[in-house]
Amino acid sequence: MLNARMVSMIAVALIAAQLIIRGWLVATGNFYWDDLVLIARASSNPILSWEYLGHSHDGHFMPAAFLLAGVATWLAPVNWVVPALTLIVLQAIASIAVWRMIRVIAPAARAGALVALAFYLFSPMTVPAFAWWAAGLNTLPMQAALAWIVADAVGLARGDVDPARRRAVWIRSTVVFVVALAFFEKSLFILPIAFVAAVLANGSGRRALTSTLRAGRELWASLAVIAAIWTVVYFVTADPTAGNHSVGQTARLVWRSVNHAIVPSLVGGPWEWDRWTPSPPTGFPATWMIVAGWVVLAAVAGWAVTRERGAVPIVAFAALYAVAAQIPVMWNRSSPETAIELAQHMRYLPDTALVFAIAIALLVGVRPTDAQPDRRHAAEETSPTVLLLPTVGALAMVSALVSLVSFSASWRDNPTGDYLDTAVATLHDNADATLLDQSVPLEILQPVVYPDNQISRIFGRVDPRPDFGTSTDRLLVLDTAGNAVPGGVTQRRLVTAGKGSCARPEISGPSRLELDGPLFRWPWTVALSYCATRDGEIEMKLDGGRAARVPVRSGLGSIYVRLDGGGDAISVRPVTAGLRLHTGAGRVGEAVEARFAGG
Repeated sequence: MLNARMVSMIAVALIAAQLIIRGWLVATGNFYWDDLVLIARASSNPILSWEYLGHSHDGHFMPAAFLLAGVATWLAPVNWVVPALTLIVLQAIASIAVWRMIRVIAPAARAGALVALAFYLFSPMTVPAFAWWAAGLNTLPMQAALAWIVADAVGLARGDVDPARRRAVWIRSTVVFVVALAFFEKSLFILPIAFVAAVLANGSGRRALTSTLRAGRELWASLAVIAAIWTVVYFVTADPTAGNHSVGQTARLVWRSVNHAIVPSLVGGPWEWDRWTPSPPTGFPATWMIVAGWVVLAAVAGWAVTRERGAVPIVAFAALYAVAAQIPVMWNRSSPETAIELAQHMRYLPDTALVFAIAIALLVGVRPTDAQPDRRHAAEETSPTVLLLPTVGALAMVSALVSLVSFSASWRDNPTGDYLDTAVATLHDNADATLLDQSVPLEILQPVVYPDNQISRIFGRVDPRPDFGTSTDRLLVLDTAGNAVPGGVTQRRLVTAGKGSCARPEISGPSRLELDGPLFRWPWTVALSYCATRDGEIEMKLDGGRAARVPVRSGLGSIYVRLDGGGDAISVRPVTAGLRLHTGAGRVGEAVEARFAGG
């Protein structure tokens, strides 16, 4: 028979096991996609500025997540160790908060409480968002805050809080709510979840609703005010509705999330994860796992409804949240171009796993009467259903570990870490050079995130490193592996040679170098040969862009210049008095490895 001490020891062991497994997962992982966007912004802006903290990132308003990412980047630029540690620490806080919540909701439960905890700790629904640093910075604080506030709300609703401590409790939960919102706007869901959980923990029905409102009136009022203010701030600062949306595509994505992600996760699936770089891993559950998940769901719901009075609203609450929580996320990604497999990435589901854990705790949390607590414990420990729980739970945990190992293998199929390590070493070795800005390889980041895919932004806080300038007389570029190699310029447009000669330079004042065709506005690299009458500086500019000052040397030479703009000519103007220039043929295009530049 499990006693209270044994339950606590098992809970500690489960949490420790989860953190060890998660530690292995992050130790074998690395940065991915949005992680580099956070690093790029932290490397190109003061980390305490509103331009950085208040930036709308893909429709998210997350100043605290930006702050934590900025501090990590400041401490160890482009180093995975600090982000990995932040994920482990945040997960530990969340896991401890969840166990506290379960003990508040179900103080008399033993095996059932451990089942609720184990479900949250090892559910595949919580894995993808944890491994991805940018996602973990959003969702882990939300999980911790949700568990903490639900525990406080249930305690207030049941009258378990000492009247002398009520004020401290609701103020504490309000602060936790604000912190969670600062990490992730989805934390707005905490208020309705906490309220429903408190009502259900108080017995459900009209009487429970009234008493819950009355018992936690200060908490509900403060959370509602904060939620209203934050909603206004969110819609003012972010743009969550940008893009094309479709009701039909939203419905298909939501159903796919339920049927191919949530349901198979109930039996520890999926076991198969595939990846097509640069996309994140996608889970592909076997058909039998989907069927088994529905069977388990039906069995648990049927058992709960027949065993406990008041179980129906608990089951309905969990099922409704599982569907409703997916709707705004999938709506924002419901353009016709969105692949239906997006719903199988499973990074939007950690809060759903936690709500399921809350539902399990509520189902097993019916309080014993004061007269017969021991009899209830004995019945719980000897009932056939409870005796099966360790076996069923162990099988589900093994299945979930199989899923995690498969996910980890897919997650490691990521070139980002090797590229970053090599690039940082290369920058250290070439600290005396000048590099022109360039994009990182497409398999690392794609142009849709420009300018945060530029090496000057991603490696901006690396020290020592070369200067990222606008011109150089020796073009070096980083190749797809991160090594410095000789560079060249692709032939998007040709620059017409000047009509003079080295003996009779044609440029002594403002001039235009004609191109063989127009350019659309873009950051272009210009390769140009010249001969100059003396050392000095010239100014070069494309239409609509900023002018760049370029040093030239007396005699023959060549320059590579990074210019932003477009048009059909390059404006050139000597800055140094007495400097005259003759220009040879050149080209405008992208800076690439010399072997790819063409003749």
